[in-house]
Amino acid sequence: MIPVYIVSVLVLLMLTGLPVAFSLAALGTGLIVLKGLPLALIPTNLFGSLNDFVLLAVPLFLLMSNILLRGGVGRDLFRAVQSWVGHWPGGIGVSALLSCGIFSAISGSSVTTAATVGTVAVPEMTSRGYKPSFTLGLLAAGGTLGILIPPSIPLIVYGVIAEESIGKLFLAGVGPGILLITVFAIYTILVSAFGSQAEASPKSSWSERMAATLRAFPTILLAVVMLGGIYAGAFTPTEASAIGATMALLITVVQRSLSWQDFLHAVKDSVKTTSVIFLIVVGAKIFGKAITLYQLPAQIAQVFETHVPSQLGFIIIVSLILLFIGLFLESMSMLLIMVPVLLPTVLGLGLDPIWFGVYFVLLIEIALITPPVGLNLFVIQAIAGTPLSTVVKGVLPFVLMMLGVAVLLALFPQIALWLPGKL
Repeated sequence: MIPVYIVSVLVLLMLTGLPVAFSLAALGTGLIVLKGLPLALIPTNLFGSLNDFVLLAVPLFLLMSNILLRGGVGRDLFRAVQSWVGHWPGGIGVSALLSCGIFSAISGSSVTTAATVGTVAVPEMTSRGYKPSFTLGLLAAGGTLGILIPPSIPLIVYGVIAEESIGKLFLAGVGPGILLITVFAIYTILVSAFGSQAEASPKSSWSERMAATLRAFPTILLAVVMLGGIYAGAFTPTEASAIGATMALLITVVQRSLSWQDFLHAVKDSVKTTSVIFLIVVGAKIFGKAITLYQLPAQIAQVFETHVPSQLGFIIIVSLILLFIGLFLESMSMLLIMVPVLLPTVLGLGLDPIWFGVYFVLLIEIALITPPVGLNLFVIQAIAGTPLSTVVKGVLPFVLMMLGVAVLLALFPQIALWLPGKL
């Protein structure tokens, strides 16, 4: 019954409006006190939770993506892709998706991806006759690629918790990320061809394509340098984040698209987001230490091994749990609360922890576009200035497609594991 009491108290704390980080820390502290253990465990745990070289990548990736956002890189990227595919049926929507995919390979942040591309794509798609609900749903869903396509901040945090290779996790995210882009693009083309009066953009001349591509080339080069360096073993993900932030600053300064005020806003936004993430990390670490002392993960693992001995049964139950709690918790909280609890069972059932990390992140992506706390919904709503119901209506088909990709990933783990196994 102890696990039930712990979960009930945690839910009650969050229902009071107490932030997730403080709910986790308060409950963890209370459990340690009830256990009769010294409170000195807490400051020791606080230091240990953040004293990790890999976690330095989080603020640096956030700074890089915010610099690119403030520097208008999304506009250049979208125009370049549009010049090549904008004349296709549904070409503007496909341009938005491909731009999200490319920017995701730089930023590692879903919200930043949605904001960067959405700022440019929403007015363009609306002016071309795309339905508002479809447009907003497409961009909200396209933004979720930011936490799956590497570099991904949630995959970095998962790697720290699970003590798995960040490089392998990044590689494992490539296949599912490309699959999602492909499924979304096919749907976009079909909707535009058969169910929409949207206009394609005029076909660009070769000179226009070259000019637009040249303008966006530094951003594409940034992605190639970071990811190529990681996969080639030239530098670690943390070093890649530092190189990326420096290159982003140089690109936007040379192109004169980043003012001093923009840079200060980028730093401020990065500090805010980093503080929130690290507070949740600290709270989750305290809570994780407490539930370990109460042997909660071991008890849950024993329950699964006794009543759900099959891998498929475990995957189905975990998927349902994550989809449910994703309605109320944002992605980072889900990651930090659930992974320490589920990981012993994952290893006990013989599931690949690299595959599980990607599958887990795919499921928490869905939380980013499901009400009432789907952050991407609110970002796109703010950009478009429309009712939230319009965004929710448009995103529902994409939620179903993401669930379909999750099923494929569960049935065919090699979608994620093939690339890490080759390199």
